[in-house]
Amino acid sequence: MSQPNGGTFDIVILGAGSGGYAAALRAAELNLSVALIDKAELGGTCLHRGCIPTKALLHAAEIADQTRESEQFGIKADLVGIDMAGVNSYKDGVVARLYKGLTGLLTHNKNITVVNGAGKLVSQDTVEVDGKRYTGRNVILATGSYSRSLPGLEVDGKRVLTSEHALVLDRVPSSAIVLGGGVIGVEFASVWKSFGADVTIIEALPRLVAAEDEDISKQVERAFRKRKINFKVGKPFEKVEHTENGVRVTIAGGETLESEVLLVAVGRGPTTANLGYEQQGVTLDRGFVIVNERLHTGVGNIYAVGDIVPGLQLAHRGFQQGIFVAEEIAGLNPAVIDEAGIPRVTYSDPEVASVGITEAKAKEQYGADKVSTYNYNLGGNGKSQILKTAGFIKLVRVNDGPVVGLHMVGARVGELVGEAQLIFNWEAFPEEVAQLVHAHPTQNEALGEAFLALAGKPLHAHS
Repeated sequence: MSQPNGGTFDIVILGAGSGGYAAALRAAELNLSVALIDKAELGGTCLHRGCIPTKALLHAAEIADQTRESEQFGIKADLVGIDMAGVNSYKDGVVARLYKGLTGLLTHNKNITVVNGAGKLVSQDTVEVDGKRYTGRNVILATGSYSRSLPGLEVDGKRVLTSEHALVLDRVPSSAIVLGGGVIGVEFASVWKSFGADVTIIEALPRLVAAEDEDISKQVERAFRKRKINFKVGKPFEKVEHTENGVRVTIAGGETLESEVLLVAVGRGPTTANLGYEQQGVTLDRGFVIVNERLHTGVGNIYAVGDIVPGLQLAHRGFQQGIFVAEEIAGLNPAVIDEAGIPRVTYSDPEVASVGITEAKAKEQYGADKVSTYNYNLGGNGKSQILKTAGFIKLVRVNDGPVVGLHMVGARVGELVGEAQLIFNWEAFPEEVAQLVHAHPTQNEALGEAFLALAGKPLHAHS
């Protein structure tokens, strides 16, 4: 169904990104009626301007690197060049196929009414769209996020870009400065370097991917130096000026750098302005919607999910929160989501994957004398040798207790985070994981070997 003349529903959802559409689908399964409202395409940022298209670019970048380096595997191939029109066609094709599938799933569901238009919360149970009112016994706010900038930094979409602009660029820039060394920044730096650009990352914090364990950050920095990706950490941005051929960026200390483009990757802000939230009593903090552990706003039957809720801005977090709220509304009393148990992946080369807390956080939380760590070098793993990747798996354990953090860096380690999050969320002891059989030769085996070592019986490693 689509474009009705308003109506009353069990749930009205404002925003059809990962959190919103997951809530709609789960609620529909539970036989609740849903109005799903969004001014843009179903699937939101993740599908159209985030997770999916960026990962398609990263895969194309991996193909470019493999072609360039193929001779070390005994394969002779020449990289003639990067056809950005072809790369974008591949990327857009992936998005289009997923969008078509999601649209069919939502629009053909008898319990879901899809409404295309800009919605605004006009009372504690009503969203207005183009003069039509959709009333919900429950309301879920899921309006997502936007690319932040910095004061005095004007994004023009030509020389000064956000990730949205970078995703549709019709060329490989000859040089790029990336402002921000977090997930988005290092992923685009990785892509552009693989495509042949000269790249420099500027980060105000003391290290790249600063939210990750410090040992992981150091390995990423080592790998980036080897790849000749330049970076300057602990260097806040001061200003940008246009030059004849691009931009000139000034950083702390008066140092200047020039490039063809500047990518602003300083994080994402919550999309909550001018949507009527505060007028209805919803509490905002720096634009984020404040909720309790059950994602309720404390106002009427209004809930919030996804990037507008303080915490990790990850599609799978929003997805899980959407499912949680649908089940909460249906009276199923779902278990509260443990934020530390949400897996995190950065898809650069090398990849970073983690779940749980860092060594520093564990020592702060439990006391330095209560925490032990173990690093398993991927050099001892057969499949990692085949892939010619360097990296390690780091385990953080509370002494004589469960593992509270699993941190990985290396090619394709994002594919290992599934088992890692099961280990963390089930509060498994090393001795329990050591009993599990891991297939050989796989990188997954490295996780098994790390736990064998932590359990006191290392095979290919020293305890």
